[in-house]
Amino acid sequence: MNPTNVGTWIGDWAWSLPLIVLTVVIHVCGLALIGERVLGVLSVSEDRRSLTPSFVVAMGVTALLATLLHGIEGVIWAVAYRFLGALPDNRSAMLYSLSAMTTYGHANLFLKDRWQLMGALEALDGVLLFGLTTAFLFAMIQRVWPLGSRGGQIARRM
Repeated sequence: MNPTNVGTWIGDWAWSLPLIVLTVVIHVCGLALIGERVLGVLSVSEDRRSLTPSFVVAMGVTALLATLLHGIEGVIWAVAYRFLGALPDNRSAMLYSLSAMTTYGHANLFLKDRWQLMGALEALDGVLLFGLTTAFLFAMIQRVWPLGSRGGQIARRM
């Protein structure tokens, strides 16, 4: 594939941009739902002695759910790769997708030449998604961590 022939990359952009938008929307909605639930559970626990264990468990569950969100978004990209015939089977499509999304890139898998830019665009999507997750986890910690010093009041602005 000649990288100077941009016309061959139009399909990559045409598939990748809607996938990026879709996964970001799913991610934001998922994080918002997780945030509501976690803050709701923690707001019930106003006893300072039980807050730390509750907070640790809530953050662990939050991290697990955020990881599941990333997995779902990886599946979406993997389905697109299979649909386009860019990878030969479901296992390699999922492995490639998670590898690209995390920018790990050590799997010995390659998209067909025609779709290689799409893999780079998925990596860009992964950076956006992990940035959102990091900001979300930081916001959760900021909202809940100082609870003990404020007598158990959770800010409801999240």
